[in-house]
Amino acid sequence: MNLSSCSIPVYESFPLIQLCVYTPVFLLGVLLNVLALWVFCCKLGRWTETRVYMVNLAVADCLLLFTLPFKTLSHFHQLKVGSWCLVLEGGYFINRLMSIGIITVVAADRYLAIKHPLKAKALRSPLKAAFASGFLWTVIICVMSLIKKLEDRGQDELCFEKSSIKPSVITLCAIIVGFFIPLMILSYCSVQVIAELVRKKNEHCHKEKSIRKAVYIVSANMAVFIVCFLPLYLGHLLRFLMDSLSSHCPAIQRVNNFVHLASVLANTNCCLDAICYYFVSKEFKEASPRLAKSKSEGTKEDEGQLTRRTQ
Repeated sequence: MNLSSCSIPVYESFPLIQLCVYTPVFLLGVLLNVLALWVFCCKLGRWTETRVYMVNLAVADCLLLFTLPFKTLSHFHQLKVGSWCLVLEGGYFINRLMSIGIITVVAADRYLAIKHPLKAKALRSPLKAAFASGFLWTVIICVMSLIKKLEDRGQDELCFEKSSIKPSVITLCAIIVGFFIPLMILSYCSVQVIAELVRKKNEHCHKEKSIRKAVYIVSANMAVFIVCFLPLYLGHLLRFLMDSLSSHCPAIQRVNNFVHLASVLANTNCCLDAICYYFVSKEFKEASPRLAKSKSEGTKEDEGQLTRRTQ
């Protein structure tokens, strides 16, 4: 079958699913990320590499959260493809890619600090972290703007919906560069960091508690990233393969529905980022006594330094 387009209506209950999931995600996500921004920007004194990256991650997550109500409304009201749709899609994907990019950079920065501490002293600094974040924002915004200009949306009727079964090489490149390469970097760095921490735990028994906590943090970060994003991008990859093979419309529709549901899971990452990165970070713990005015002094300095390296 060689069709230029398919009638691929979104799953009937999907707008309602979005509304039920995105309402608490939006409220909780905005609360946690705004709180994190307030603490990192207003309640801490010394800027660190972690603090710079966390501020950028919180900004990206907040901006993505603010697109979710419009994304939900676009399905309820079947928003047509147009200038407003392209801006909405662009903002949505820019902030998702930025979130993925920052999480990957944090993993690489953590790897550098743990595996190569001497090199890290020369390569890591808050200013360099700010430049890296700014460079990432610039590249992602420019690339996404170019993608939106080059995309052929002539056969697509609805916003956030691909009805054409013509395979998009641009989409495939975005999937590989925007997710699968970061996934490999993050997985490699995280596994190497965990292995190094386990080795240190065997050598320094008196630091076992702090090292075990650091291993849990790195493992949780990697697990959340994989669980949230991998199903979605596997779905996008499967959709590209089915379009390339000119599969029949019912099969494409099932994959399309899976991609939409997986996107809901991926967007919950905006809340999980706050839980995984902010509330277990040393910087947030240092600020918590100022917020609650009830906490005692932090852990020992050597444990604090080790935990800081893993954030």
